[in-house]
Amino acid sequence: MRHLKRHCGDWLRGFWPQAIAASPRDRLAGSLGAAFGLIAAAWLSRHALGEANPWFIAPMGASAVLLFAVPASPLAQPWSIIGGNLCASLVGVSCARLIGDPALAAGAAAALAIALMFPLRCLHPPSGAVALTAVLGGPAVARLGYGFVWHPVLLNSLLLAAAALLFNRLAGRRYPHNQSAAPTPSERVGVSRADLHAALAERGEVVDVSEDDLEDILQRAEERLHQRRFGALRCADFMAREVLSVGADARCADALALLRAHRFEALPVTASDGRLLGEITLRGLLAEAVRPDARVGQWMDPRPHTSSPDDPIERLIHPFADRGVARSMVVDADGRLLGLVGQGDLIAALFREQLERPA
Repeated sequence: MRHLKRHCGDWLRGFWPQAIAASPRDRLAGSLGAAFGLIAAAWLSRHALGEANPWFIAPMGASAVLLFAVPASPLAQPWSIIGGNLCASLVGVSCARLIGDPALAAGAAAALAIALMFPLRCLHPPSGAVALTAVLGGPAVARLGYGFVWHPVLLNSLLLAAAALLFNRLAGRRYPHNQSAAPTPSERVGVSRADLHAALAERGEVVDVSEDDLEDILQRAEERLHQRRFGALRCADFMAREVLSVGADARCADALALLRAHRFEALPVTASDGRLLGEITLRGLLAEAVRPDARVGQWMDPRPHTSSPDDPIERLIHPFADRGVARSMVVDADGRLLGLVGQGDLIAALFREQLERPA
């Protein structure tokens, strides 16, 4: 009896509203993005189609929720909205023409659209509403026939996807989310994509999170677990403090001579007050065939990888291992250069941490 009560309690809790892990910035971006995308797509569709009716369909509102509120979702990617809506509209028009009973036609259209979207990798929930619109949209939709697929469905979908690409880029969000092909070094020694496939298969249900995002979440969780178990080794503990740097107005020939003399791959570029301005690399100077009298400020990379002296060592592992970062400039809150962490520094710190770890 007690087990039954617990089971019923767990089941009933499933109906309680669940908290959504979204920052205030993400919530604002989702709302503003949906407004921008729908207004832009509707305005352009109306001017492109003129007196045609319908010139904009209601399922685009549901698509906007995905594309702007949860742009990392596999269901919100450009191919999902374009391919899913195309499949659904084609199936919906066909069912409306071939099946006389509207209720049967609506059910068949939604079911067949879902069945097609899975193998075509374009599952998009609002496409179910597109299929129903093709069946139940009334005389205006019926008169369009298969023209409904191209306008308004395809036109609306393309415009909304284009708006999502533009807005999410301006908002600093990665969109579209592409799935990386080759495993990174971290994946080869940690949780692999095969492990994720096996775990997802064991669940036996669709999870609305991309594999890349799952891997990123796992990596961040591993970092926090490592810090909690073994303590945090900070960048300030193992960075190189005596760092040679050059000014932005230095000659490239002088910077190249310093790089060769010290066998460095890069030099920080700093202002007179010590603020980091960028970095100049040996490879960049040699590859671009820079004139000797050119100035470092013209050829430096203004966005080198930076860290805080309080950043834990785990924060550097994935950039160094997976993203090809060769060094990280350690700066204070005002952007002044304090030190530098290279690959050798990171390896030595990890080795020391392993030696000091309790058995």
